Amino acid sequence: MALGLVAIPEASWIEIDSEYIPHVTERRRLLAERRADIIAAIPGSEAAQSELLAVLANHLTRHHPDWFHANGAWLDNRLTGERHNLADADSLDAAGRLVQEDFCLLQEEAGGLSLIAAVLCFPGRWRLADKIGRRLDAIHGPVPFYPERLARPVDRFLTLLKTGRLAKRFTWSVIDDAALFQPTGHGATSSNAGVTPGNAGDTLVLRVERQTFRRLPQSGAIVFGIRTHVTPLDRVTARPGEAARLREAILAFPPEMGRYKSLLPFRPALLAYLEQRAREVDLAAAAGPA
Repeated sequence: MALGLVAIPEASWIEIDSEYIPHVTERRRLLAERRADIIAAIPGSEAAQSELLAVLANHLTRHHPDWFHANGAWLDNRLTGERHNLADADSLDAAGRLVQEDFCLLQEEAGGLSLIAAVLCFPGRWRLADKIGRRLDAIHGPVPFYPERLARPVDRFLTLLKTGRLAKRFTWSVIDDAALFQPTGHGATSSNAGVTPGNAGDTLVLRVERQTFRRLPQSGAIVFGIRTHVTPLDRVTARPGEAARLREAILAFPPEMGRYKSLLPFRPALLAYLEQRAREVDLAAAAGPA
């Protein structure tokens, strides 16, 4: 249970990779079909929303000029062929369509930081409607050990975060659903007989969140970015040593964290798979090319 924060340069804020087109296509679908689940804001957050879009557009044109071009109030996305009129745009909607990241806006208020607005197309088993307008300590209430170990460091880091300073951290989980949009699922305990040591590599995925933090210069709001990666477990464990490292990490989880991450339904099958996979991959690596 540690923050694991690393400073990053401005150029590294937004990730654009080979999954860009399928990801933004899925985001566009979700914004059309599940908008009420994906976008939320409290009154008074409009200035921060607009500033987020302006900062994002400026970043894309400066650091990804081959793909994004500004022409007055218009932003051309050469990857999708779309044009966005930033002057008339719904800020959260536009931000959600431009990149693979989700964005949450946090504002310092009496009593602490609160979630004031967000576009969340790819939730990692939490519902935006349950969190909007709430303080960080309440938002993280279900997270084991958060009050004792993380609440104070998180509050201190975010309160002291200065404009122009960016940071990132990673969180991960092994889950039995590859869908990007997952508003529910935390705390599952019922046994999942469909996952066995023989098929765990095909049925389970490693879901990683690359989380970024920056403060907007005018509103002072903090932008919490979430870039989601989902990788089949067999692909992850194909690298020598990875299956053993993952197995050690899961064994080190306190029971409360294993329950929170919904590992209990398939934990025995996952551990057996990782043990066998580690032997197979290490033997193949030791044997060398055929």
